[in-house]
Amino acid sequence: ALEGSQSILVIGIGHPDRGDDAVGRVVVARLRGRVPDAVTVIEEDGEATRLIDQLGRTERAILIDATLSGAAIGTIHRFDAVRDPLPEGVSGMSTHGFGLAEAIELARVLGSLPRQCVVYAIEARSFDLGRALSPEVAAAVDAVAERVLAEIMVEA
Repeated sequence: ALEGSQSILVIGIGHPDRGDDAVGRVVVARLRGRVPDAVTVIEEDGEATRLIDQLGRTERAILIDATLSGAAIGTIHRFDAVRDPLPEGVSGMSTHGFGLAEAIELARVLGSLPRQCVVYAIEARSFDLGRALSPEVAAAVDAVAERVLAEIMVEA
């Protein structure tokens, strides 16, 4: 393992005050205190260089973010980012400009993509400033948290 590496890193991505964009952070908040010691849970705003840096420090990463791909609000997408690039609709949807999909592809090119890298993307309604989570997105939080926990427990 890399020096200072975490065996499993769970990253919740988003802005806390931009409606459904906060959902990644809400999911990881739900996971705090429920994961084994080998699992590190952090929140990020989606800034690509920081994400690439984090991805380079772990063998297994699970990332949670909001998406606007046109699916039904609250839909939970799961992507294996090691096997395939994130689909076109998920790419570039980020309010962070240079989004998660681009960060993952850059990490792949740089050779810093973890051995396992899974992305959970929750279909959002609104990224409006000052908005709370949409009810459909809020309803998906527990399901995503449970799926992430199940995924962690497989190999933790």
